[in-house]
Amino acid sequence: MKAVRLTLICHALTPAQRAGRLHRPQDGILAQDDQPLASMPDVRVLTAPEPRARETAAWLSAQATVEPGLADCDLGRWHGMTLKQLQTEQPEALAQWLEDPHSAPHGGESFADVCQRVGGWLMAFEGQGEWLAVTHPMVIRAVMVHLLECPLKAYQRIDVLPLSRLELSYTGQWRLRLA
Repeated sequence: MKAVRLTLICHALTPAQRAGRLHRPQDGILAQDDQPLASMPDVRVLTAPEPRARETAAWLSAQATVEPGLADCDLGRWHGMTLKQLQTEQPEALAQWLEDPHSAPHGGESFADVCQRVGGWLMAFEGQGEWLAVTHPMVIRAVMVHLLECPLKAYQRIDVLPLSRLELSYTGQWRLRLA
């Protein structure tokens, strides 16, 4: 069995993140000055379908394959709303969403739904060799919770900053790889 190395990287900083606003599907990234990684000729690159992930992937590699399994959490009616707006207009719904990983008061996906989707994608992953996957904070949290078999509520204690990396390896089972 050939080993797999899969590095998940969070998309670059977005205007929504800077403004304290929940993402919208069409959100892109802020302009970037320096390329964060050296050229990686033997690394295959996957990207979530949203523009912010695709733009980050294009910034990292000339060729990236869109992978729907890496898509961000669907926030339903909350797309584009600021946290302050939600705290003012829907404080109970926001509190419920933050407290209960199975809730989806916005009409989109719950964190539990994201965990199930991402866990299924990861377990079905069949690539060998070196991979880089550009995705979103919520997806990276879901991978960590899934692999460590943590309670779903643990995701609230994981911060994933723009361009953060999570390294995984696979030789019969997935492992977090601290670098």
